[in-house]
Amino acid sequence: MSRIAGVGQVGMNMRREDGIAMIVALMAMLLMSALGAALVMTTTSETIIAGNFSRGQEGLYAADAAFERAMDDLLTVPDWNKLLDGTTQSAFIDGGPSGDRVLPDGSHLDIGAALNMANCGKTSDCSPSDLTGNATGTRPWGANNPVWRAYAYGPLVNILPTGTINSNWYVMVMVADDPSENDGDPLHDGTNGGNLGTGVLAMRAEAFGPRGAHKIIEMTVARTNTTNLERGYTGQRGEDEQNRRARKAAVQTPGKSLTMQSMTLNSGGIQ
Repeated sequence: MSRIAGVGQVGMNMRREDGIAMIVALMAMLLMSALGAALVMTTTSETIIAGNFSRGQEGLYAADAAFERAMDDLLTVPDWNKLLDGTTQSAFIDGGPSGDRVLPDGSHLDIGAALNMANCGKTSDCSPSDLTGNATGTRPWGANNPVWRAYAYGPLVNILPTGTINSNWYVMVMVADDPSENDGDPLHDGTNGGNLGTGVLAMRAEAFGPRGAHKIIEMTVARTNTTNLERGYTGQRGEDEQNRRARKAAVQTPGKSLTMQSMTLNSGGIQ
């Protein structure tokens, strides 16, 4: 009799549910923790994207403002060959066209390295073959590849003498011979009658901001019969874009609006 009773007691113990409430509570806490972590990550990502997008927009405005400032000085230059050989610069400069600059956020910018990146895609000095050698995917014009020169550069806060601009961006405007020329001489403006690039300059504005933000705008300008310059935007892009679009004409439609915008998590900018 005692042996049978013992077996029954064991069976009853196996069916007891003591502790199940704790297991359910732990599972619920785990689920709520996962949901909370997902909510925090989503909120943080949205904040980062919004901040990057805001900086990207500010960078584009900064680069465009640098364009406007540089073009005011272009109107006073009768010989554009002096721009192409680097002997004439804008009044908006903060020193020589090389050397290190300390940005407001404490980061550093090497003017010479920025020029080299524009000319040959590397921070070290460009060789003659890098500049006007064989055509490449990013510089398909060979002997007519643009050789960028620093024309205007400095903190955006100094772009107006009134000092009313509040910005942490550093801007730089480069000029070069338009690659639609066919004279094989990127350091002089074409003069022969059949040269489509005569009287046309390529311009490139770069804006450097906090947290490594970097925006680029390229455009072409051409002389007209008036005191104005004809302008055409050829592209706006961010730091990570590597493939440039070859220009289809010497001067694009003046003031042509953007047809595509995209945003990335890293740059948050317009491409």
